[in-house]
Amino acid sequence: MSPTRRTTRRSLARRRVPRAAALALLLATATACANDVPEADWSRGLLPGHITEEGNVVQSLWNGAWIAALATGAVVIVLIVWASIFHRKRRAKAELPPQVRYNLPIEMLYTLIPLVMVSVFFFFTARDSERLTQISGNAPVKVKVEAYQWSWRFTTTVNGKTLPPVSGVPVSDYNQGPQLVLPTKTKVEFDLQSDDVIHSFWVPEFLFKRDVIPGIPEDNPGRKFEITTLDRTGVFAGRCAELCGVDHSRMLFSVKLVPQAEFDQYIATQQAGSAQ
Repeated sequence: MSPTRRTTRRSLARRRVPRAAALALLLATATACANDVPEADWSRGLLPGHITEEGNVVQSLWNGAWIAALATGAVVIVLIVWASIFHRKRRAKAELPPQVRYNLPIEMLYTLIPLVMVSVFFFFTARDSERLTQISGNAPVKVKVEAYQWSWRFTTTVNGKTLPPVSGVPVSDYNQGPQLVLPTKTKVEFDLQSDDVIHSFWVPEFLFKRDVIPGIPEDNPGRKFEITTLDRTGVFAGRCAELCGVDHSRMLFSVKLVPQAEFDQYIATQQAGSAQ
């Protein structure tokens, strides 16, 4: 090996080592900062555990999509392997294998099977989407969500009584952001509003998110959605899932689910504080 080539390889190695170290540091830093990422489970298709009844709908649709995709992939792989083994060109034979062009039954099969698959996917997706967008209008807890650059304001109304709003500022930890307190086993209606740009209201444990789009009239059902919380307490991270500006990554908040008795105490405390 020539000295020039050896020197070139050494210089390339010297350049690669700092780059690899910088990449490793970046990955470690990103992992350390992602303290709001919920734990996923293979048994749930890598989705986090849900905290709403609507999460059951999403989980079922997700599982069905994976089952269908894996079944389709298995059939395709089997066909590829079968064709590779049984339709290899043999040296002793120069002729082509039997062709299926202009075979009407096979061509109809090629068309009907994808059509049926897409129709089934569309049916279940449309059915579940309609379920997720239903608004009963009789939720005892209603939350007005105002998204702005770069935080959130939550105004909760319980049985017609409005609590003082909870506002936040950009933070690096969701525990330091504004906290929305909700009761377990209760229907909650959300009304989303933005005065500047498009944001996206996302709590991973809801298993779905909704865009917060400015300019939608207040009486438009497109800015509302409804959930029913499960009997699962805890604090759950939330964030904006739409790139909205320089502090988008710090637009963090939390949702705290508490038993009904604790929620009643929270309401009394908030009302007493606003009266003073």
